[in-house]
Amino acid sequence: MHMIPLMIDLAGKRVVIFGGGEVGARKARFFAPEAEVTVISRSFSPLFSRLETEHINRDLSELHEEEITSLLDGAFLAVAATSDPSLNARIGHACRKGGVLFNNASGEAGDILIPSVIRGDHFLLALSTGGESPAVSRFLREYLQSTLPDLDRMVVLQNRLRRFLPRKEPDSRKRKDIVSKVLHDPEVWAVLGKGEEEAWQIVEEKYLQ
Repeated sequence: MHMIPLMIDLAGKRVVIFGGGEVGARKARFFAPEAEVTVISRSFSPLFSRLETEHINRDLSELHEEEITSLLDGAFLAVAATSDPSLNARIGHACRKGGVLFNNASGEAGDILIPSVIRGDHFLLALSTGGESPAVSRFLREYLQSTLPDLDRMVVLQNRLRRFLPRKEPDSRKRKDIVSKVLHDPEVWAVLGKGEEEAWQIVEEKYLQ
């Protein structure tokens, strides 16, 4: 898999999705919170009713190359989410010619893989097997969500600790050691569910005296 992970700010960027079925809706749900999403299809799944997306009614099977290129105008990224691999390949070809990043839901892989995502208020994790096993990505997402339900609170606690420690400990190596010990402390994790202050009290008693 010749890809590297990146976090991209899609605010104000246009994402075009070809295909209005369940796959297209799933792709739209991934991008819609951040990007300006346009979905092109002859019909649209009811799942789109809960998404903020623009719809263009077109019969995708009748699109010519020039029409595909026109629909990609101003796009940062495009997704081919149709059930026709040959149509998806034509969309991908148009994207490459126009310098538009491309994700292919069915057929030859494009430039972009859409990962399985775990999103909190203070963290974002992306998981991918390069398309070889979506089930493994889903398993990892569900496993992390079930085993680390208080990850958001740990991030907040760690940030508070990192801001506090320079006033308490001048040695950067010792500060790093304290941060690591707190992160690996099962007692701290156990009380995080009750709130940050309870966890902070344990951190003070064990590491900040």
